[in-house]
Amino acid sequence: LRSELGRELPGYMVPSYFVQLEQLPQTPNGKIDRKALPAPEGSLQTGVDYAEPRTVQERALVAVWQSVLGLQTVGILDNFFDLGGDSIKAIQIASRAFQAGYKLDMK
Repeated sequence: LRSELGRELPGYMVPSYFVQLEQLPQTPNGKIDRKALPAPEGSLQTGVDYAEPRTVQERALVAVWQSVLGLQTVGILDNFFDLGGDSIKAIQIASRAFQAGYKLDMK
């Protein structure tokens, strides 16, 4: 699904998670009830094989990504935006990395 949608949509519009539902929950006036949608379960499948961090620096940055993105497992080959990252989370990562002694430039 992700690769097919990626052909038609810009990357930021491709969902991070997919949840199969029998039908979408609706409000009394017939609109989608976003608050009633179930939370995604399981792990995020990005299509990239997991590669664990090898160095102290990689482990530190993976820990920052995990805390900001709220994920249990982040590999060094994972794409930040495929994992649910956005511009606000990128700023949070830069700030936390700086607190850990690493300077990141946002470009």
